[in-house]
Amino acid sequence: MVFNSNAVDELTKKLEDALRLGEFQESKSVGEGSTHPHSDTGNAADNSVAVVPASSGDHESAQEEFSDVESFSSSSGEDSDDDITIYRGPPPPLTVYRPFLPEGTKSLFPSEGLSLDAIVDMIKSGTARNIIVMAGAGISTDAGIPDFRSPETGLYDNLQSYKLPYPEAIFSIDYFRRQPKPFYVLAKELYPGQFVPTKSHFFVKLLEKKGLLQRHYTQNIDCLERVAGIDPELIVEAHGSFHTAHCIGRKCLKEYSQAWVKKKIFQDEIPRCSVCNSLVKPDITFFGEGLPPRFFELLENDFGSCDLLVVMGTSLLVQPFASLINDVADSVPRLLINRVRVGEASAPGTGFDFDGKHVGRTHRDALVLGDCDAACVLLAERLGWTDELAELRSAFLEETNCLGQDQ
Repeated sequence: MVFNSNAVDELTKKLEDALRLGEFQESKSVGEGSTHPHSDTGNAADNSVAVVPASSGDHESAQEEFSDVESFSSSSGEDSDDDITIYRGPPPPLTVYRPFLPEGTKSLFPSEGLSLDAIVDMIKSGTARNIIVMAGAGISTDAGIPDFRSPETGLYDNLQSYKLPYPEAIFSIDYFRRQPKPFYVLAKELYPGQFVPTKSHFFVKLLEKKGLLQRHYTQNIDCLERVAGIDPELIVEAHGSFHTAHCIGRKCLKEYSQAWVKKKIFQDEIPRCSVCNSLVKPDITFFGEGLPPRFFELLENDFGSCDLLVVMGTSLLVQPFASLINDVADSVPRLLINRVRVGEASAPGTGFDFDGKHVGRTHRDALVLGDCDAACVLLAERLGWTDELAELRSAFLEETNCLGQDQ
């Protein structure tokens, strides 16, 4: 199932109609609870760059110079060493970046050949066996879930008609306390159980199956990692999720199940606590709230023992998640799979350095531009895991009666 702009248009219309017609009603409960804002400072759910399939047709050549690339066609599966064109607008299905490093630069990757091939060799040889995946909304767009920040197609660009003071207000805890309706209308459209995990999710599941997944850190709130069958112990939902919910009354904090909240939302009611009548909110980290304790509890050990970092489908704009790429050792290779280049270093040790610009530091960053699913399929192919990846997804679709969505 491929996400397109029509999906956002349809979602936008539904939200507009629901807000205009006042579909959501206050559910009756008892008393008035505390609604004091949380004093914690933190950041909200990821608002990542979209990772979308390339459309067919001609594209204008970009003015930005890239040293060398290798492009792959997701339709033919064949690669071309001669294609060095970078496109404006929708990128090629996959473009594996091959930099020309300054003379004398030390690199973890062979000077002749692609860094992606070197990473594949590390996994095959067992050199990389404690892999951390960091993921953003780009791994879920092929499931039909729009990302947040992409121009024109992202949710933030399509929420302006709801008379929000600013688009991000829909995920602001202070605004939610005053005006919860917009969030619950949106939540009804995005609620887990309506979407099928993507090939990217199943690639992460395959890493787990092979005993190679140290941890999966996700900014996403869609629970698709859980739906794909990844062990919850291996998942860190950095910005929370719909999986659980709590009363936001500071003196109450009663826990509610995902099923209870979903029932209220799908009955077009605003969930309220049965004890204190405060709002009940899914455990999604809003702007103005602290991140889940589990995020901080596992960081030091996970990133200290990581031997390969894979970052997929994220803008790397939201802290502290974005800075995690700097927490692995200098000897650890890092792979970015994304529609555009992100997270690049302004100073040594502060981000990715795909071109070996920072003198004296070992080059260890690989880049694949394009669709996350296509990149995961390519990785599986080069690792010899194509059949296993397909079987994982097919088994899920058969078990859940979603075979018609295997596109």
